[in-house]
Amino acid sequence: MVEAFAVASGKGGTGKTTSTLALGLALAETYDVTVVDADTGMANLLFHAGLDDADVTLHDLLLGDRDVAVADACYERFGLTVVPCGTDLAGFREADPARLRDVVAELAADTDVLLLDSPAALDSAASVLPIVLADRVVLVTQPTVPALSDALKVQEYAASYGTGVAGVLFNKVRPEDGIERITPKAERYFEGPIVGAVPDDDAARAARRAGRPLLAHAPDSPAANAYYDAAAAIDVDSGDGEALADRFRSAVIPEEV
Repeated sequence: MVEAFAVASGKGGTGKTTSTLALGLALAETYDVTVVDADTGMANLLFHAGLDDADVTLHDLLLGDRDVAVADACYERFGLTVVPCGTDLAGFREADPARLRDVVAELAADTDVLLLDSPAALDSAASVLPIVLADRVVLVTQPTVPALSDALKVQEYAASYGTGVAGVLFNKVRPEDGIERITPKAERYFEGPIVGAVPDDDAARAARRAGRPLLAHAPDSPAANAYYDAAAAIDVDSGDGEALADRFRSAVIPEEV
C-alpha cells in the first residue's frame, strides 16, 4: 500500500515544514513513512531534520548530468526516511523538476506514506508539481483571512488536477484567534475535514533551533499532542504501489500556473 500526500499552504510562515515532519513522525508509529523536501527553491527541511551536512540531496537527483541513485539521497532519521533538498541557488537553477516524477515513483515502491513538503507559493511548474503528483493534499493554514484564502486557492488548484483534500490543519493557533468560532465556518468551504488545531508553542521554535523535529524534541508538548491527534484523523488509503509509480512517471507537468 502507498499514498502520496502533498503538504501545502499557499503562503509562507504557516509552519508547513514543521507540520510535514510532525505528521510524518506521528504516522510512522503505524506506517513506513518517507518525507521529501519538494521545495526545490526554498528548501529548509534539512535544517529541521539535522541534515544540513547531507552530501547528496534531491537537487542531485534532479540534475541531468549526475549519475546518482535515489537511495543515495535517502537518510534514516527519527524513524523516517528523509529526502532533503539542497539550498544552493545554482542547484535550483540547474535542476529539472520533471525528474521529480521518476524520483517519487521510485520512492513509492518502498514505503506506505509519502509526504511531499511543497513550496509555499504556486508560481511555477516546479512549485505546483508536488500537488499534481499527490493523491491528496494536507492544507496547513492559520486562522486568519489571508491564510485561509491562500489555502482555498491551493484546494482549487489541486481539484483542477484531481487531487483531493485529506484534511485541513490549523497551525500556530493562539487563544485570541477564536478557533472554535472559525472552524465551523471553515468547514463550509474546504472539501476535506478539519483534522486539528495546533497551538502556538515555544517548543516548536526550540525544536527548530535544535535542528530536530518537534515530536522528537518535545514529544509531550501541547503542539506535539495536537499533531498526534491530527495524524490519527488522516485516513490513509491503501493504494497499489506499482500503479501509483506509473501515474507519477506519466504525470503531465503544467505549462502554465
